[in-house]
Amino acid sequence: MSIDDQARRLGGRIRALRRSRGLTLVQLAEAAELSHPFISQLERGLARPSMGSLERLARALGSSQLELVAAGEDADDTPTAPHVPVVVRAHEGTRAPYGLGEGRLLVHGVTRFSPVEFVGSNTDPGDFFVHAEHEFVYVISGVVFVELEGSPTRVLRPGDSVYFQGGIGHRWGAAEPGEYRMFVVKERLVSR
Repeated sequence: MSIDDQARRLGGRIRALRRSRGLTLVQLAEAAELSHPFISQLERGLARPSMGSLERLARALGSSQLELVAAGEDADDTPTAPHVPVVVRAHEGTRAPYGLGEGRLLVHGVTRFSPVEFVGSNTDPGDFFVHAEHEFVYVISGVVFVELEGSPTRVLRPGDSVYFQGGIGHRWGAAEPGEYRMFVVKERLVSR
């Protein structure tokens, strides 16, 4: 796959997210603190963002660097064929920053939801993330605290899970020092 193909796919994903959020180029540029001509070039596949710009765009779109990077790397941008399983081996899957840790996408292609293996060790949860899609989180190992805006903090241990609707600010971190692993499933964007 050529760099131009990656840039085109990444730009298409940014455009789809922007439109699904009801944002103009100017509104996205203001939210991401980037110029709207630069974002226009990104959406047309004529420019490539730095990791810093990609993080600002992802946050402004309620997405993650992982989801945007995967859109650029995934050569198959057509819907997954019915009755055809998608297999991702333990050493496969796009990896990139996801929140304050690292994520690995557990599917490829266009699917109805995005399952991610998340690994982190942050004790500071950082800023709240907000996006339109519903999300499910399952703790595999470690002890995690989850904060949902307007709700009490919840401490989750291995085997515990939480589900929340889109539009709710959320963040998490290690409730005890050390690494934690989670399985995160986010509803897939439906373009308008």
